[in-house]
Amino acid sequence: MKLYKLIFIFLAINFGALAIGSWLMDNGPMTDWYINLNQAPWSPPGWVFGAAWTTIMICFSIYMAYLFKFFKDSKLLVLFGIQFVLNVIWNYIFFNQHLIGLGLIFIIILTIIVCTFLVSYNRKLKIKSLLVLPYFLWLLIATSLNTYIYLYN
Repeated sequence: MKLYKLIFIFLAINFGALAIGSWLMDNGPMTDWYINLNQAPWSPPGWVFGAAWTTIMICFSIYMAYLFKFFKDSKLLVLFGIQFVLNVIWNYIFFNQHLIGLGLIFIIILTIIVCTFLVSYNRKLKIKSLLVLPYFLWLLIATSLNTYIYLYN
């Protein structure tokens, strides 16, 4: 399959995950519950989340297209599938159900999985591996925000 077709497919899947996650959180960041939480002093303004996730999913889609073009192994599909589910379900667990501790566990696992992408395929993809770095770095920030909320609420 051509690279540009794979990029389009992964863009659709990844932005679909964001849409599903957004729907599942049911306007979570705007609820009284979330607004009244003790939040980390380094929490970015709301608009940063949209900009960050747009950039992350574009980069991650290109990264996944390269991976899938060159490595059609079951490990890759399993990792991607788990990443997809965790990315989507965290929104529901944290924002909708207010399960901060469980959300923290899920986001830590998600961060480990994205790190696994970064480390496992780095030798083969070389410089293209930088495409997954924004996702990994953002998850580190998100994990720190979730941890702060868990500890101080």
